[in-house]
Amino acid sequence: MTKYVFVTGGVVSSLGKGVAAASLAALLESRGLKVTLIKLDPYINVDPGTMSPFQHGEVFVTDDGAETDLDLGHYERFITTRMKRANNFTTGQIYKSVLEKERRGDYLGKTVQVIPHITNEIQDFVKRGAGAGTDDAVDVAIVEIGGTVGDIESLPFLEAARQMSLRMGPTNTAFVHLTYVPWIAAAGELKTKPTQHTVQKLREIGIQPDALLCRADRRIPEDEREKISLFTNVPEYGVISMWDVNTIYKVPRVLHEQGLDQLICTKLQLSTRSTDLSRWDTLVKEVEHPQHEVRIAMCGKYTDLSDSYKSLNEALRHAGIHNHARVNIEYLDSEVLENGSVDHLAQFDAILVPGGFGKRGVEGKIRAAQFAREHKIPYLGICLGMQVATIEYARHMAGLEGANSSEMDPEAKHKVIALIDEWQDADGSIQKRDANSDLGGTMRLGAQSSDVKPGTIAHAIYGDVVTERHRHRYEANEHYLDKLQAAGLVISAITQREKLTEIVELPQTVHPWYVGVQFHPEFKSTPWDGHPLFIAYIKAALTQKESKAS
Repeated sequence: MTKYVFVTGGVVSSLGKGVAAASLAALLESRGLKVTLIKLDPYINVDPGTMSPFQHGEVFVTDDGAETDLDLGHYERFITTRMKRANNFTTGQIYKSVLEKERRGDYLGKTVQVIPHITNEIQDFVKRGAGAGTDDAVDVAIVEIGGTVGDIESLPFLEAARQMSLRMGPTNTAFVHLTYVPWIAAAGELKTKPTQHTVQKLREIGIQPDALLCRADRRIPEDEREKISLFTNVPEYGVISMWDVNTIYKVPRVLHEQGLDQLICTKLQLSTRSTDLSRWDTLVKEVEHPQHEVRIAMCGKYTDLSDSYKSLNEALRHAGIHNHARVNIEYLDSEVLENGSVDHLAQFDAILVPGGFGKRGVEGKIRAAQFAREHKIPYLGICLGMQVATIEYARHMAGLEGANSSEMDPEAKHKVIALIDEWQDADGSIQKRDANSDLGGTMRLGAQSSDVKPGTIAHAIYGDVVTERHRHRYEANEHYLDKLQAAGLVISAITQREKLTEIVELPQTVHPWYVGVQFHPEFKSTPWDGHPLFIAYIKAALTQKESKAS
């Protein structure tokens, strides 16, 4: 029977519930348990696919093509279980499902209400995400409830969790609450009152936490933990200090040393082997003691919020670990690059242009791609980064003056990037779209495979076949591929059915390392294995640095 751990948050958002939940999952997995994680998001959007990265951060994509919350990226980086569509759902999806049932007459004319219909639907979604009642059922499902206690949007989720706990019994559910203990500099002390209030609010709902994870910029002293315990009715051993650390990969050990995993196993009556954190210790050692250092210029459109590129940042750092190097990422606003000088890009060891949507800042990305090509600086373009590299090459090397994407300029003479009307999705189904389709339904999404051309950089990295996750709307226009290849651009991977470009590159006889990919390889990177594309990219950056030094 699957058991459930509900992770809630209080006081303020952005405390790190996702990392905390993933770390607990990692601890339980190291004990030999089969674990998954589920994220419940309280916003009414059906999914985060059309939400601004400035508001939501990155959109993480699963193998089965779901656009999900960025916390699912943390989950995949911390445990071996791969996330699916069922591992993330929103208030919008819940209400959509309930309304569809109501229209079909499933409720037999009853008045549809938040309780029991919405809360029952939430519980059904949670159990589905855990694989309950199937061969894929897990031992423990950790359910992260988005938002903070007190938000009106989160109330149905919290009520559903309370009901599940009541129905399943105290040994089958546990509650972990993440809270904030601020340091007030003027008073020179930590303040526990916000934590007292948020737990009081949680208890008013009918939920008594079994453990409190107390976020602070420093360790919480024993006397403060005792005070928190007294006012929240949580045993002192369940009041756990979570101080700021220099890498998120230290969090599992921080929690383990304070007994969180043992507390949960005792509460859920789980008999397991002892925790083994040796690989986490090795990982942290690599992070803290690099032998080399590289500087990467990330020329993007959403540089004001680093969470917009969360998986990408982590993938670069993972590649650094596997090259024994610290990767220093400097974010450059591509809008600034449009009109100003780009000569300062010469100081970097490599240039990266990430994905994005819309025309804002695109010409700056094109200039960055051109600078990398002309000055032989290692270049990696991801999604839109591949498209701008294609546009730049078409304009300046293939003689296609005014080349552009139809997304940026519908009247462009040479639309080397365009909207295609049909493609095969991750599940094998044929999807269609046109310029008037809903933005939320026109993406090529999920894991798809393509053949790789022998003798290329891509082949050295991937072998004969590349399988990666996609999230994009526009494609390289197949009608221009011959002209681009005649001008020297190498199309090193292409889909079999639609002839869609997956990877472009320059021959290493003319450039040391210049690659653009249409997919998002960052979604499959983990600290344990890294990702071969990013590992090769950081290796090229190290070579570039050595050549400049000599």
